[in-house]
Amino acid sequence: MTNDTLYRLHPATVAEALVNKWVAWSNTVPPVAGSLHLKNFQLKLLESYLKDPKVHLDACKNPKYRAGPFVDIPIERMQEVADLLAFTQTAQRKSLELATEIKDFQSYLVQEAKGQSLDPYYQKVPPGLQGFVELAYDYFNRPMVRFFESLLYEAGYYDRTLQSLRFSKQPNHASRSFIMSTPRLPSPEAIEWTVAFDDPRVDELFRLDAAPKPLGAIRELLGLEAGADARLLPLLSEQTAAAPDRWDGESVRVRYFGHACALVEWSGNAVLMDPYIGVEVGEGDVGHYSYEHLPPKLDYVVITHSHHDHFSIESLLRIRHKTDTLVVPRTCGVLAGDPSLKLLARKIGFKKVIELDALESLPLENGEIVSIPFLGEHADLLYSKSAYVVRAGRERILFAADSDCLDQKLFDNIRAILGPIETVFLGMECVGAPLSWTSGAFFPARPDPRLDKTRRYKGADSARGLRILEALRTKRIYNYAMGLEPWLEHLLGLAYTEDSTQLSESRKFIASAKERGMEAQLLFGKHELFLEPGR
Repeated sequence: MTNDTLYRLHPATVAEALVNKWVAWSNTVPPVAGSLHLKNFQLKLLESYLKDPKVHLDACKNPKYRAGPFVDIPIERMQEVADLLAFTQTAQRKSLELATEIKDFQSYLVQEAKGQSLDPYYQKVPPGLQGFVELAYDYFNRPMVRFFESLLYEAGYYDRTLQSLRFSKQPNHASRSFIMSTPRLPSPEAIEWTVAFDDPRVDELFRLDAAPKPLGAIRELLGLEAGADARLLPLLSEQTAAAPDRWDGESVRVRYFGHACALVEWSGNAVLMDPYIGVEVGEGDVGHYSYEHLPPKLDYVVITHSHHDHFSIESLLRIRHKTDTLVVPRTCGVLAGDPSLKLLARKIGFKKVIELDALESLPLENGEIVSIPFLGEHADLLYSKSAYVVRAGRERILFAADSDCLDQKLFDNIRAILGPIETVFLGMECVGAPLSWTSGAFFPARPDPRLDKTRRYKGADSARGLRILEALRTKRIYNYAMGLEPWLEHLLGLAYTEDSTQLSESRKFIASAKERGMEAQLLFGKHELFLEPGR
C-alpha cells in the first residue's frame, strides 16, 4: 500500500441505510407510516426484548421464526438496547406524539361521524395534525382521514439527522439479522457514517467503483480520523472493478440479478426493475450479478411496489448516481400504510421521479414502459403497486412481480389493449405472511387472528399463474421473485424446504407451462436471456 493506491468498496461490503439504527424501508421513513411503525412496532419490540431477551434469542435460532418479531442481540448488550429505547423516546418524541394523535383521532372519528357534515370535526383535530389532514367520507358514509404527506415531511416528523449508512463486510449472507426486528448496534468491524440519505457525498462514495480514490480521500469523505484505517481498509479493495458492460447488440438482453431484479437492454436503453442487489461474499457464494455488472447509466429504474424487497433504499442509494429517472406506482394518499413512493424517493435524494398510473407510459428509443394494474400481494390493504410491460422493439415483456390472477378478465383486457405479451416474469409466493406482518402497526387494534390469516401478502399459485399466461398468450415464462437467493434471507426469512408449498407450486407451474408449449424456467441467482428480433 502506498499513498497513490486507489480503493473502491470491497465487493463484499454492505452499505445499510439506517434511521436511528433501524434499517430504512417504506415503513420507517415516511412521517405517518414511520411514526406508527415506530410506536406500535419498534418500541414495543424493544420493550419485549428487555423483559425477556432469552425468548427472543431462542426464537432467532429457529429458521421458522427468522422473520418474526424477535430481536437478535446478545444478552450482554441489553444495556445498549435500553439506551437506544431511551434515546428514541426523547429524540423521536414528536413522531411518537403524532402516532398517538393519529390513532386516537381516527378512532374517535369512526365512532362519532356517521354521515353528517364533517365541518365541525376540524375543530376536534389534535394539534399535531392540524393543517395536515382532510376529512372525508366514502360512499357508505365511513369517515376517512387524508394526510398531506408533503406538508408532514416539512413539519419536523422527518429527521434527516437520524439517518446514517453502516458499512460492514459480509463473511456470508446469513450474517445479517432480519431487518425489521433487529436494530444495528455499533460493531468494531463496522463503520457508521452519519449522513443524510440525500447528501451528495453519498453519490460521491458510491462512484468509487468507476472512480476509485486514495485512502485519505475516502477517510476524509467519511469524516474519519487516521486511526480508523484499521477498520476502514477491510471494507475496501485495491482491485479494479470490471469495466461497465452496456449492451449494444440488436437483440434484447435481459439479465436477472436475483429475486425481482432484472436489467433490460436494447437499442441503447437500460431499464432496471426492482433493484435489490446482493453483494459478493466470496467462497461458497451463489454466482450472481452485482453492482459492478450494471451499465454506467440506467435510463429508468422501475419499482413495482413498496415492499422492502422491491423498493430497497439500500440498493437505490447505491445506484442513485447512475440513475436518470426513477419510476414508481401512483398511490392513493389515504391509507397510512400506503405512503407516496414519489415523495419518499425525492426525500432520499432522487431528483427525477415519475409516477405512472394504469396504462400510462414512458416512451423510449424503439420501445416504451407501460404501467398495468397489479392485483394481489398486499393483503388487500395497499395501493402503491403496478406491474409493467416493457416494449423492447417488437418484444413485449411483462414484469408482474407478485401479481395474482384474482380476475382473469383483467388480463384479457390488457391483451386486448396492448396485444399478446410474449415474455412474462411472474412470482409465485402463493402462501404469504399474514396482514399484521408489516401492516399491524397501522391498525388501531390488533386484527382478529382469524381474519389476519386470510388476508395475506401473496401472489399467484400455479393454477392462477397459468390463467395469466393463457390470457396474455405468453410464449416464455420466467418464475422469479421467489426469495430463493441467500442474500434475501435477512429481508424475507422464508426458510424454504423442498416440500414448501411455494416450491411445489412453482414446479407444477413450470411443468404445466411446458406442457402447453411454452418455454418455462425457475430463475435463481443469475441468468442471461436474449430475445431475438422477430422471434
